[in-house]
Amino acid sequence: MIDKEKLLKRLTSVVAPENVKTDEMLRNHLYTKLGGKADFFVTPTTYEEVQEVVKLSNEENYPFTLLGNGSNLIVKDGGIRGIVLHLKNFDDIKSNGSQLVAQSGAAIIDVSRRALAEKLSGLEFACGIPGTVGGALFMNAGAYGGEISDVLDYCYVVDREGNLVKRTAAELELDYRHSNISEKGDIVLEATFSLKPGDYEEIKAVMDDLTYKRESKQPLEFPSCGSVFKRPPGYFAGKLIQDSELQGTNFGGAEVSTKHAGFIVNKDNATAYDYISLIEHVQKTVKEKFDVDLEREVRIIGEDLE
Repeated sequence: MIDKEKLLKRLTSVVAPENVKTDEMLRNHLYTKLGGKADFFVTPTTYEEVQEVVKLSNEENYPFTLLGNGSNLIVKDGGIRGIVLHLKNFDDIKSNGSQLVAQSGAAIIDVSRRALAEKLSGLEFACGIPGTVGGALFMNAGAYGGEISDVLDYCYVVDREGNLVKRTAAELELDYRHSNISEKGDIVLEATFSLKPGDYEEIKAVMDDLTYKRESKQPLEFPSCGSVFKRPPGYFAGKLIQDSELQGTNFGGAEVSTKHAGFIVNKDNATAYDYISLIEHVQKTVKEKFDVDLEREVRIIGEDLE
């Protein structure tokens, strides 16, 4: 049982009181617009504060969860117990020659736009990815033939013990929609991307083309968790779902998009339960029709409602 008064007192001794909220609704902070309450919602402003919160969590044996912007995440309706750390204040992007240094809370789309402004090529693929830098590293985000592993040089993280550590791209063991960040329990604070000088108009043309493809094919008019499933070997998840005649299927307020079958949208005040139930239905149906197992790309965390 968490002693909330004790935890609040300790948290506000290391983070400004205005950056510690209790019983905060997580759906208000997540791209998917899903999720129940966090016991404590903490938004630090310095790397040192992140370290101190991690150390506090370890000392008091309080549950601890790092939250991005929820572009590839579903938080259950019962919310998250303990401390939820959100790095929205870490959104700085700096240029250093042919490198960009971006903090983990910056949108990866904004980093790609900064690359364009600096006439640097390599991040064009990221111009339509809705996540943060931290989330992009966490899952080795990619689109249209490019991925984070192509351009990442190194990053700084806070490890499980609260130490500030530099990790190279190779040390993250980046693979298709995977890194070892989760296994290690690291918190990404900033990343350095190595890019190549390019022509502004050529870079912009590629980004404009990819933006058009994304906007014309993806259901951006509704909240969603992005692409729900990983690409099965030898198949395309969206095509399997489409051929299973699942587009337009809804559970509560969640619906398999009629625009892109690989997306499930929050069409009408969906709950996390609606969303998860529909995901399981899609997996079951595709397995029955094509004997293909769809593996989730989206993460599901938190607790069910009691």
